[in-house]
Amino acid sequence: METTDAFEPFSQRNDMFTRAFWDETVRSKLTDRFFGSYRMRASYRKGDGFRQKDFALRNASWIISDIVSNRSAAEGRREGFQAPIADDTPIATTKVEVDDPEAMSHEVKRIARFFGADLVGITDFDDRWLYTARVDTRDFSEAENALPEGLTSVIVLGHQMDQELVATYPSALAGAATGREYSHETSIIIQLAAYIRNLGYEAVPSMNDTALVIPYAIKAGLGEYARNQMVITPEFGPRLRFSKIFTNLPLSHDVPKPLGVQAFCNICTECADACPAKALPFDAPKTSSQSDQSAIQGVRKWTSDAKACFQYWVKLQSDCAICMRVCPFNRDYDRLRDRVWRALALGRMRKIALWWDKRSDRANRLKPKDWWSRSQ
Repeated sequence: METTDAFEPFSQRNDMFTRAFWDETVRSKLTDRFFGSYRMRASYRKGDGFRQKDFALRNASWIISDIVSNRSAAEGRREGFQAPIADDTPIATTKVEVDDPEAMSHEVKRIARFFGADLVGITDFDDRWLYTARVDTRDFSEAENALPEGLTSVIVLGHQMDQELVATYPSALAGAATGREYSHETSIIIQLAAYIRNLGYEAVPSMNDTALVIPYAIKAGLGEYARNQMVITPEFGPRLRFSKIFTNLPLSHDVPKPLGVQAFCNICTECADACPAKALPFDAPKTSSQSDQSAIQGVRKWTSDAKACFQYWVKLQSDCAICMRVCPFNRDYDRLRDRVWRALALGRMRKIALWWDKRSDRANRLKPKDWWSRSQ
């Protein structure tokens, strides 16, 4: 990502989800009800995708993540969200000597995939993207964002969201695609961090905490930033969650791989057109306004209206990823026709690719009741 002279590191206390607990301009009975809906206090309704079983599947999908994130609540640490995941294993007293960082990187990627990661990239430790402070969830005050000294690398992992569930956005049912990957990534990064510690090195597993993950994913060569605020990957388009591990294990680093996504997004506004909250930009990338408290300052990029987006989530009582569903890159690249489309979209024939996409039914919403009938 391109930083400017106005760049300022970001405090996690200002992200929209955290502001919903302390900022009276954001918090309301409706936002409290939104968070409560993940704790068996949802307002079920007759609408397709918002029935009790839809919320039941969504909330069940989060359970592994919830167990870990809640275990240190008494200390004000919501692990994986407002604090890194605590060490579950000690660091071995002897170190495995690493003579070939490139070979070790291949090994780490293989182990990450063994544990279940769909994508893995490695980049250098870049403190620009660290939060200036973490959040003490007892009173939502700022707390020290401390990491061990001497960290040199960030392992970034991508976790594919279920394509059919994503097709049911917006719905509580679709939220199970998000929750499942948070639970998956919780397990995967705890296991991979334990492997690295057993080699004798530091490993700090992290999800939404500690640092912004999107810049690291781009630096690690996993994809390119898009108008919909997501990382577009050649394997899964925007349909991923990302996690990371900070380590001092000697590793070689991947490099950013511009794909042609920005050039395509420059002519495509399908996500902005479809956004019910009108939260996505139609114009070119630019630096955020100083008045936008929940946007990092001094980075030239597409920036959403986070408050408008979140308020729509609150209205739904679930997450909305319509922008992910309608994104032209949201495809099944195991199919030849979608690989052909991708080649056109990332090259000089991007206008033809956009024309082709607009005339297809690819982005049509799958009715949640039809998802349930398919599962029988």
